[in-house]
Amino acid sequence: MRKIIKGVLILLLLFAALIGGVVMSQKTTGSTINSNKLKDGRYQSTFNHEGVNFSTMWKMMDRSEAVIPPEGTIPVVKLSRDDLLAMKDNYVVRLCHSTLLFKIDGRFILTDPVFSESTSPVSFIGVKRFHVLPIALEELPDIDIVIISHNHYDHLDKATIKALKNRIGHIYTTLGIKETLIDFGVDAEKITELDWWQSAMDQTITLTATPTQHYSGRTPFDKDKTLWSSWVIKGSQSSIYFGSDSGYFDGFGEIGSGYGPFDMTFLDVGQYNEQWRSIHMMPEESVQAHRDLQGKILFPIHNGSFKISLHPWREPLERVTKEAKRHNIKLTHPKMGEAIPILKYQKTEDWWKEKE
Repeated sequence: MRKIIKGVLILLLLFAALIGGVVMSQKTTGSTINSNKLKDGRYQSTFNHEGVNFSTMWKMMDRSEAVIPPEGTIPVVKLSRDDLLAMKDNYVVRLCHSTLLFKIDGRFILTDPVFSESTSPVSFIGVKRFHVLPIALEELPDIDIVIISHNHYDHLDKATIKALKNRIGHIYTTLGIKETLIDFGVDAEKITELDWWQSAMDQTITLTATPTQHYSGRTPFDKDKTLWSSWVIKGSQSSIYFGSDSGYFDGFGEIGSGYGPFDMTFLDVGQYNEQWRSIHMMPEESVQAHRDLQGKILFPIHNGSFKISLHPWREPLERVTKEAKRHNIKLTHPKMGEAIPILKYQKTEDWWKEKE
């Protein structure tokens, strides 16, 4: 009982605190969007996110049928290690939330790996995953590159990192997160931090940290003490934008002009509401961001795994599909565990629709 009470107190504090061989280079195009270097120990947000407060977070703990899918609703394609080892080059498979596994230039790249059942600092309390995983964590092949966009619990998962740390070639992340990863047991030599517009070359793959309109924090005391980023991933044949979390902002146009066009964009489409519009896009804004980025194929992420907002679980995919159709945009939404090509459009099933 004491353990449960302690866990509840930790969560309440977090919600009240708004939880709410590498070669590096720096872009020198005179961007007006920068990481606003630390002021009083914190990165400065250029937007108002006061809507992320205890009241709205508490409402999101409501596990009503209108929001949470019944068990077994989310279809999952089961995978083995051999399946992934045999995956073709320039393919991607979504495993959970914003966790994507790419195979580019014969190497595996894993983004924001979260394999835990909940996105919470306390394992027995918090937002539970809707679906089973396509593959168990221990079944994953060795990972050449891990990308971590920011330190929120649904993007940086301690248990996953600790389990994978000896099977990762290198981790690329944003300013301030290295210390946390070292605390998780990762060797410091395996970690590279990048500021916005900085790039690192890892064999044939170039990784660039680019801006997002978001924030960071894992405790009541570290809000905005680490940076948050999106990522440009360029292989010898493919060009990808991993957007992570962001509100809609002018930065998408600048990234598109500097690094586009992109073969595929992976954008935040889910866990939004009007009060959070500055930090999570509405689905229609995600489509506009894709257009700004000069993307060829849009792959919506950040949906279908966890309930972190108030909307029904199907709504993000329904709205983004409608808006993409209105603009004649190629949209892909594969099942969890379904591998698809990056360089050519593959029509996917509307798996979220209710069966008649």
